[in-house]
Amino acid sequence: MNTEQFERTVYDVVQSLPPWVREALDNIDIFVEEQPEPDLDPDGQGLLGIYLGTPLPERGVGYAWALPDIIYIFRQPHLALGLPEDELRQEIARTVIHEIAHYFGIDDDHLDEIGWG
Repeated sequence: MNTEQFERTVYDVVQSLPPWVREALDNIDIFVEEQPEPDLDPDGQGLLGIYLGTPLPERGVGYAWALPDIIYIFRQPHLALGLPEDELRQEIARTVIHEIAHYFGIDDDHLDEIGWG
């Protein structure tokens, strides 16, 4: 899957979210990068995505004028999974939704409990 197709898949996933989810995405940017920078994945574990910011439930009055939170979705680690295209698209969607869940304040333990870890 080339970069344009990958970016389009990420875009399509976000557009397919329920309207209330899209409307709640405030002050956040979603970027596709080829690989995580070493400081984001110091052990080189093939990080698929990461959310960097202040989760929605933790934002208080002092949050005003903050720089946008960021979700990075990494293309090469996804491709390294060696999945057929339809399964790759599902994995990309899973990663995007997983990182958006972190934005909503849902931690990895809870995501594991509900099968999204």
